[in-house]
Amino acid sequence: MRNFVQPGHNVTLNAPYALPGGAGALVGALFGVATTDAPSGAAVTLATTGVFDLAKTAGEAWTVGAKVYWNDDAKTVTTTATDNTLIGVALAAAPSAATVGRVRLNGAVA
Repeated sequence: MRNFVQPGHNVTLNAPYALPGGAGALVGALFGVATTDAPSGAAVTLATTGVFDLAKTAGEAWTVGAKVYWNDDAKTVTTTATDNTLIGVALAAAPSAATVGRVRLNGAVA
């Protein structure tokens, strides 16, 4: 198949803002996790599928399987859908005091 480019689990795009490796990033409607550090505007590889421990909005308790969303203003994952981008589901319960949550990325474009 001559038109196949790549599986798409990892894609290289320009960082929308400075990213430390392991941080979430929203590029248009595509969410991924930076595989390396990158300054704003530099090429960075984003993992668009997989399971990651990501910064979580404190004050929210998560249950396994809950839909989770990216809050691009706060750069955290939240269970609040309003004004945020669906990125996947919680893969582990997390108490409200937790600042990190385990997320399975859905790999879909919002």
